[in-house]
Amino acid sequence: MTDPQLPSGTDRVATVAADMDDVDLVVNVQADEPEISAEAIDQLVQLLEDTPTVHMATLATPIQDPAKITDPSCVKVVLDSQNRAIYFSRSPIPYVRDATDAAGVHLQHLGIYAYRRNFLIRIAQQPPTVLEKTEKLEQLRVLSLGHAILVGVVDEPTVGIDTPDDYQAFVARYRERIA
Repeated sequence: MTDPQLPSGTDRVATVAADMDDVDLVVNVQADEPEISAEAIDQLVQLLEDTPTVHMATLATPIQDPAKITDPSCVKVVLDSQNRAIYFSRSPIPYVRDATDAAGVHLQHLGIYAYRRNFLIRIAQQPPTVLEKTEKLEQLRVLSLGHAILVGVVDEPTVGIDTPDDYQAFVARYRERIA
């Protein structure tokens, strides 16, 4: 329903948010996350409400399946000591040099964002950055422009739909639930 030429979901959501003057926070649950819990969405909103100096937040969950670490359809994120994103990548980050030190260091980014509306509109006015275009990850525009993204870590068993196999597995789970 928005211009198909817009480069990302962030740009599409910003287009809609521009006409919503009475809204302070905007949540973007991407279509590839249909099973994300209401509790996770609430936690994301709470992150921004509790941290007025931050303009954008997202969620991540510990990677349980070692195969996802090298899967480019699984976006990984590394955090600083204040749970702000340092970088997002389709590559295995951080690189684990000693296998004995690997437990719990890999986080999968979940396809959900919360923004302060005015920040969202300003970010969407900026062209995609080199890193964003390289990794095809819209959140890298924010980091490349020097802004912080606060990351809430949740124990969320959500499974994003990034491949045809993921979609088939989702349909099977959905059919089981409604049966």
